[in-house]
Amino acid sequence: MSIFLLVLFFLLILLGIPIASSLGISVVAAVLFFTDVPLSVVIQSMFSSMNSFIMVAVPLFILAGIIMEEGGVADKIFDFAQSMVGWMKGGLGHVNVIASLIFAGMAGSSVADIASTGRMQINAMTKNGYPLPYAAALTLITSMLATIIPPSILMIVAASTAGVSISAALLGGLIPGILISIIFMIFNYYYSKKYNYGHQEKFNWDKLGRDFIRAFPALMAPVILLGGILSGYFTPTEAAAICVLYTLIVAVFIYRKLSFKQLPSILYRTANTTGTILFIAVTAKAASWVFEYDGLPTRIATFISGVSSSPLVIMLVLFVFLLIVGMFMDATAAIFILVPILMPAVITVGIDPVFFVIFLVVALSFGLVTPPVGVCLYATCNITGLSLEKLSRASLPWFGVTIAALLIFIFIPEFITMPISWFDL
Repeated sequence: MSIFLLVLFFLLILLGIPIASSLGISVVAAVLFFTDVPLSVVIQSMFSSMNSFIMVAVPLFILAGIIMEEGGVADKIFDFAQSMVGWMKGGLGHVNVIASLIFAGMAGSSVADIASTGRMQINAMTKNGYPLPYAAALTLITSMLATIIPPSILMIVAASTAGVSISAALLGGLIPGILISIIFMIFNYYYSKKYNYGHQEKFNWDKLGRDFIRAFPALMAPVILLGGILSGYFTPTEAAAICVLYTLIVAVFIYRKLSFKQLPSILYRTANTTGTILFIAVTAKAASWVFEYDGLPTRIATFISGVSSSPLVIMLVLFVFLLIVGMFMDATAAIFILVPILMPAVITVGIDPVFFVIFLVVALSFGLVTPPVGVCLYATCNITGLSLEKLSRASLPWFGVTIAALLIFIFIPEFITMPISWFDL
């Protein structure tokens, strides 16, 4: 039954049918052909998956990200990052990383990062002596950070699906995101020095101070969100609502780049994006019901535990598997489908469930920047005019660096688990 569902699902995708529709059709066909269960039971399962206080955070963070994109927040962050690290060798490459890191702590979406800061970062780098393919590749790879750094929308979805603490999962993504940023900056320094990319600027304390003051309202957003969640003052969903209100005030009254007349179009974009994500979510929930009915999670758990009793070996196997899945499937759909299947298996072999959720999101985020279905890859091609092949070739060194960074978390899981243990989450 599960095999029939998956085969039909991939066949429909190959025919060009949207993911959510393909999944929904496959679920209905599997239930009709293999069970006597009324379809109303499946529909109730789909409804209950969305009738959740936690899932309200998803559209709210999407709305906050679009407000930041439209409200002039990105350029203030970029100017501050340039004042801070622009004087180093490979300076604007470092600026690219830092700007994406800061924006990641506000938007929670890799696509939003590309849409809001991508064109500005690439134009600044090319004017400063960086080849366009290199600038585009760096901008592409740093967009991953928004899926890792809290408040990551994918992290919220994955933690909710797995039934683990959302606050713990969000916090657990912080150190990996910062560590990956440092690795990116080290590689950018090496590459820029080797090929003499870019021109260094003089460090200016006065400019740094001015740009910090201008960017301060934007920089306070991730501080308020993470501080409130970790201190227990509000839940991730309440944090999302506060984020919307705060970014709206900053964009309208402080930066004055957004007017209330633009709100209808912003709400429309939010509803459109949210509808896409949640349509996938409800059909994936129904698919999860089919997998559970068929006993697939138990079979997978038995198979994985039979491969090896070593959590390290299991994580390496799952790492390769998740990279392949991320390259061919939407990350949101992959989370809803894979988490119910894999979670019993990883718990059986002694892998911490919160660690696995965080690692799963980090590994799947790699698929956002790789062919053939990476949405950030296509977005970067769109804003640069580069072909998919040329951008992919330019990104190959960064892909290798990213894979090496992800392997660090397998061999040293304490980078993820230790910060979580410091808080009662």
